[in-house]
Formats: sequence, C-alpha cells, structure tokens
Amino acid sequence: MPRKSAQTEEETEIEKIIHLKSNQPNKDESLSHMLAAVLEYISDEEVEEIDFEYILDHTEGLRKWWEQYQENNRKKIEEEIKNSLSELSFEELQKIREQIKEK
Repeated sequence: MPRKSAQTEEETEIEKIIHLKSNQPNKDESLSHMLAAVLEYISDEEVEEIDFEYILDHTEGLRKWWEQYQENNRKKIEEEIKNSLSELSFEELQKIREQIKEK
C-alpha cells in the first residue's frame, strides 16, 4: 500500500509541473505578442509622434498588463515620491498640497 500512495503523490507532483508549464507558454506568448505589436508601431516610419494611449488601446491585453504592473509597483512609486519631496521648495510643496485637496 505505501508504494501506491507514493506513486499517487508523484503523479500529483508531475501533474502540477505539467499544469505550470502549460500556463507559462500562454503568458510568454501573450507578452511576446504585446511586445511585437508595440515594436511594430514604434518602428512604423509613418508615425511621427508615439502616442502611448494609442498603444495601450490598440494592443490586446497591454492596458490590463500595464495597470497590474502599476498596482504592483505602487509602494515603490509612493516611496520615490516621499523621497523626492525633501528636494522640493516650499512653494512647490504648496502647489502639490493644493492639487491633492482639489481631488
């Protein structure tokens, strides 16, 4: 009996590995597709000015990925802002304060 349960555990581990591997190509493929679309747009000689919003709107899945990326890096962004505040003048800080109050 112990052999059978050991085999079952082994099979479960193999199934997990296969499942993880099968998900990875889809993610890589999606990222590759988004990168290719962005590079194609950037390299288009007819495009005079790169429009970031256009890229987000016309590249499938890119806006969702970008929003997730921003949310994941929120803490880092907050820390960068806190660190840069000490370098600002009093007037600049007041302007920021006013902008925050307006929201």
